[in-house]
Amino acid sequence: MMHFESLQGWLNWQESLHPLVIDLGLERAATVFAELNPDCLKPPTITVGGTNGKGSCIAYLETIYKAQGYHVGAYTSPNILKYNERIKIDGKPVSDELICAAFARIEAVRNNMSLSYFEFGTLAALDIFCRAGLDVQLLEVGLGGRLDAVNIIDPDVAVIASIGIDHVDWLGETREAIGREKAGIFRPATPAIVGDPEPPESVRQSAIDKHALLYCIGRDFGYEKQSSGWSWFGNGRQINHLPEPGLKGEHQYRNASSVILAVTQLAETLPVSDASIRQGIENVHLAGRFQLIEGKIPVLLDVGHNPQAVETLVEYLSETFPDKRVHAIFSMMRDKDIAGVIEIMHPVVYDWFFAPLANPRAATASFMREIFLQSSADNVSFGFANFSEAFDAAKKQSQEGDLLLVFGSFFLVSDCLAEFEKRRID
Repeated sequence: MMHFESLQGWLNWQESLHPLVIDLGLERAATVFAELNPDCLKPPTITVGGTNGKGSCIAYLETIYKAQGYHVGAYTSPNILKYNERIKIDGKPVSDELICAAFARIEAVRNNMSLSYFEFGTLAALDIFCRAGLDVQLLEVGLGGRLDAVNIIDPDVAVIASIGIDHVDWLGETREAIGREKAGIFRPATPAIVGDPEPPESVRQSAIDKHALLYCIGRDFGYEKQSSGWSWFGNGRQINHLPEPGLKGEHQYRNASSVILAVTQLAETLPVSDASIRQGIENVHLAGRFQLIEGKIPVLLDVGHNPQAVETLVEYLSETFPDKRVHAIFSMMRDKDIAGVIEIMHPVVYDWFFAPLANPRAATASFMREIFLQSSADNVSFGFANFSEAFDAAKKQSQEGDLLLVFGSFFLVSDCLAEFEKRRID
């Protein structure tokens, strides 16, 4: 049986243990979890899936329940800077010691069952939450829904934030196919909340087939913006005078609306006041989502890495920074729709600076160069060794009144924030 003294030791070993980075299926994780938790104990659970908006929904839920004074666990992925960010209790990442102890318990019962890196992390989060005496746990689906390790837990409320084209190798090439996978988190006689204004028919059909209680934005619940604030309606209720969401962009009203419905659906078990909802909506914070770092030349960070996400980014840039020249420091994973993202972004980007990533899944400079050659975008700079060099080159081309945009990957935003932290300390 393996045992490591450090969290990094555990993580390095896990990365080498399973032959596939992504290996969808519930049987492995479910078998090990039954050994970890034979009594099948779980706190009230909200599971959030979707192509984009999952992290935002979890952040709203976490902040609302914390404002009400509940003991809250939140599991999200990937992390931006530290692995511990994936497993939070009451808004704070848990310690290395807590995660290592959970990994040791998993190793003690897995009986040579091969687990992926993500499955180890999911089981650790669930094990930690089971032992923490939580009032509620919030679980973000890693990929898809139906076969994602998070789906070994039956949620009390399921939320799908949005459905776009991404991870086509695993989920299918159409919104109908992807919607069917996302709807795998629905359960019988359980609220299934959909925040996508135009969900594919497969989502509605899945809800019918599973006998889930389907609620769609624009049909069963929604929001209305007013001159000051906005109002939410649904479930026979209305909440007025809501503050502007702490996370920016029009799509955040949809995310916040879905979350409010989820909270009201669990109100019998976990009552929440309108004041706590208002506080949670306003005070939410999430690194890497339209995150603005003020300065002489401001820097906007966004983890958007698929066409749906960058359409939202273009909308936000056009509304919020209409007259600024945008210098994009950009990188993406090789398996993403890079060409689609570039085509959507190029009308609002003045020039591009490719920042290579130290990740085997990342697009290389030569791969990216070919895609740019076939695109409508021009004014692209290559030849940088890392994010730091690409950022400095972009900054050198900028002047007061411009905007530096770092986008395209969680890993790129991570490199950016790590570099800013290093420069602050130096």
